[in-house]
Amino acid sequence: MKKLYTYILRSFIGTFIFTFFVAVFILLMQFLWCYLDDLVGKGLGFDVLGKLMFYTSITFVPMAMPLAILLSSLMCFGNLGEFYELVAMKASGISVWKIMRPLLVFSIVMSLVAFVFSNNVLPVATLKSKVLLRDVRKQKMSFDIPEGRFYKGIDGYTIRAGKKGADGNTLYDLMIYDHTEYKGNIKVTTADSATMALSPNQTEIIFTLYDGFNYSEVVDDKDYKIKRPFEKMEFRKQLIAFDISDFSMTESDESTMKGHQSMLNLSQLVTAIDSLEMNSQERLESYKNSFKNRMQHLSSKHNVKNDKKKHAELDTITVFKWPLLENFSEKEQQSIVNMAITATKNQVDNIDINIKDFERQETNIRKHKQVMHEKFSLSIACLLFFFIGAPLGAIIRKGGLGLPIVISVIFFVIYYVITITSQRIAIAGDIPVFLGVWMSSIIILPIGVFLTIKATTDSALLDGESWKKTFNKIFKRNKKR
Repeated sequence: MKKLYTYILRSFIGTFIFTFFVAVFILLMQFLWCYLDDLVGKGLGFDVLGKLMFYTSITFVPMAMPLAILLSSLMCFGNLGEFYELVAMKASGISVWKIMRPLLVFSIVMSLVAFVFSNNVLPVATLKSKVLLRDVRKQKMSFDIPEGRFYKGIDGYTIRAGKKGADGNTLYDLMIYDHTEYKGNIKVTTADSATMALSPNQTEIIFTLYDGFNYSEVVDDKDYKIKRPFEKMEFRKQLIAFDISDFSMTESDESTMKGHQSMLNLSQLVTAIDSLEMNSQERLESYKNSFKNRMQHLSSKHNVKNDKKKHAELDTITVFKWPLLENFSEKEQQSIVNMAITATKNQVDNIDINIKDFERQETNIRKHKQVMHEKFSLSIACLLFFFIGAPLGAIIRKGGLGLPIVISVIFFVIYYVITITSQRIAIAGDIPVFLGVWMSSIIILPIGVFLTIKATTDSALLDGESWKKTFNKIFKRNKKR
């Protein structure tokens, strides 16, 4: 049995590693495709891109690991069935349960590894990737003046080069518009040619202009709109320095995003949820008390100034006597009505604002609970997909990368769509968070149990002949009736 288990483990682990890295690679390519516009043309070094791809790849492990277990188990048992190795094992008196035993132990170990990973490694990788992606997206495009087009990458300036030299640093027929005073195109510099060079500290780019003119409109004169005076200065050589420090990569402070729920481990999430629930409850009680006090204050406030007789009349009025406003003059009635309308509008607005604030707090709590449950659901998903892939591979008896990939993708897409949909419903507060996170596992579990029972009882679940006989029996019964 040891040799058999070793053989099965070798065939499974090799396939698992291969499918795992393929899944991560596909997800990474999807990520790069989505953020292609934010990455291209910014002069990012290989170190920045390497870090971004490394941290992002780690965040895809929760999606790649269950898919890899599903596909590798399906391919492993499919190959065993296709080459009649599974039949030979059964003929030797080895049940499917015993054949699955080493892979089941491996799947349990991977489930524990997945939990430790999602609790300790994933929050750090998510923080690193989100901060780095934010820095990359904020960075300006690399300094590259196009030929024959206006370039506005430098704040306060617009540059146009009619032609660029072969070395990329020489420009011809150059025009520079200076907008630093925010008064329009009142300063223009032209040059027949120019060369570009970085300053020693690499924070400025220095243009050396040759044979040109400086034009500037004089806008200090009162009648400048009528006279349109301007100054013109010719030069043989002129230096202009542009600040390009914004084009360099700046690293943000990670502490600004550390409080996000996806960057917390299990113990931090439990503490955060307790604090959020306590704060929400305290704020709700405080608002109830303040609202009650405001209502009592408004109900006891009478807009009658220094009129004891009016106050005495008010004391004798009950809520059943209508209209109450007859006790006041027309001017006082109008004042009271306006005050009541204003107070009502203010209270309605205050209630709406607080309701939205309470809803945001509840949504934030639900998001924290979602992340906490996901740390466990990842481990369970690995086991569930094993109990789907291994029995299904033994039933279909087809290995390779054809049919197993199709079946694995179908199951994974169904699982992923159910997960995303149910979690969004849970975040909206329509169903409990626990049910929203575990909905996909609850649906997949009966399928895994059904396939496992069919595989261990040698049921011809996907045998065309058996299904044909079953349908013929059904149709014959209907004809007799």
